[in-house]
Amino acid sequence: MDILRFATAGSVDDGKSTLIGRLLFDSKSIFEDQLESVERTSVDRGEEYTNLALLTDGLRAEREQGITIDVAYRYFATPRRKFIIADTPGHIQYTRNMVTGASTADLAIILVDARKGILEQSRRHAFLATLLKVPHLVVAVNKMDLVDYDQATYEGILDEFTAFAAKLDIGDLTFIPISALHGDNVVDRSVNMPWYDGSSLLHHLEHVHIASDRNLIDVRFPVQYVIRPHASTDPELHDYRGYAGQVAGGVLKPGDEVVHLPSGLTTTIAGIDGPNGPVAEAHAPMSVTLRLADDIDISRGDMIARPNNRPEVAQDLEAMVCWMTPDRQLTPRTKLVIKHTTRTAKTMVKDLHYRLDVNTLHRDESAGGLGLNEIGRITLRVTQPLFVDDYARNRLTGGFILIDETTNNTVAAGMIVNAR
Repeated sequence: MDILRFATAGSVDDGKSTLIGRLLFDSKSIFEDQLESVERTSVDRGEEYTNLALLTDGLRAEREQGITIDVAYRYFATPRRKFIIADTPGHIQYTRNMVTGASTADLAIILVDARKGILEQSRRHAFLATLLKVPHLVVAVNKMDLVDYDQATYEGILDEFTAFAAKLDIGDLTFIPISALHGDNVVDRSVNMPWYDGSSLLHHLEHVHIASDRNLIDVRFPVQYVIRPHASTDPELHDYRGYAGQVAGGVLKPGDEVVHLPSGLTTTIAGIDGPNGPVAEAHAPMSVTLRLADDIDISRGDMIARPNNRPEVAQDLEAMVCWMTPDRQLTPRTKLVIKHTTRTAKTMVKDLHYRLDVNTLHRDESAGGLGLNEIGRITLRVTQPLFVDDYARNRLTGGFILIDETTNNTVAAGMIVNAR
């Protein structure tokens, strides 16, 4: 059974947390004590109905203000698929949280309030989802009950968003009219919208095809840890040398010829060990241990690839970044630490090309820096070579984070556009 990671996004009060609560409730994925706690809290707050948004809004500040602040992760499963949900904030000041939640998502649900239509934050989150190369996008037109399930209202929003989406690089776009509060078209098809002939949201989530979204062509295996048990009581373990990590791309099998970077030495895979023993093949996102036929000096941060299909070896990286800290600005000559796959190195901002207005897509080339939640295009100079791909080709080897070396805080997330 595969796993679908999806994130909810959209403007404030569009019903993201309520939608997730409805999904969990109608799919019977809530424990009785959880539901009792939410019912009790709803009564204490004087609400007339069980507020399912409380299932995800767990912080005290979130419940007091009725908004989502941090990313909340929830898990549930149906007979067809397992799901990991990231409930992301809608406020503009929490853009960094939305980027964090959507960065690993296979699908993003952009909620739109049927009464308000496409708002600035709806466009912002749609753009961020495409910037993060989320393969599938669902526009859920929520609160249809408040517009009397009007087909014309829904189609007006559909036309407006389709026109905006023409400016973006969206591979798969789906529209679904819903009412998260009452459950229309969330888990089951709604009798209140007979004019809608598509599937319910859960049915779409269960059947959307994600297997081909992962890069199964370019073999990329960043080494995370070298395993040397040195067990004198077991002769096999005494000489065991394995290289553990998560497959970032391609398919690996015993007997395959591979190359080690940065040395450039080639060898073959002697065996692949998984958590429960040897496996016949490994692919993204499996975590495995490779055993190689030859002893090569390999350490954390190195990369294993195919001899004729190698990543770019680069120290100059052109990338889009989202700045995530209010403590300082990103400016040219800023010195930071870059964490790319399993390799960490020092880096410096060589140039800030422009700051991007994600609402208008205007490029401000006169910008002198990036502040909190701002997005721009920069060039980095790294002190040692990194083994990278363009983010559009591989999200794992094309993404990175920037760290403030004085505080050790993550200050930015980046996506490589061009490496040289």
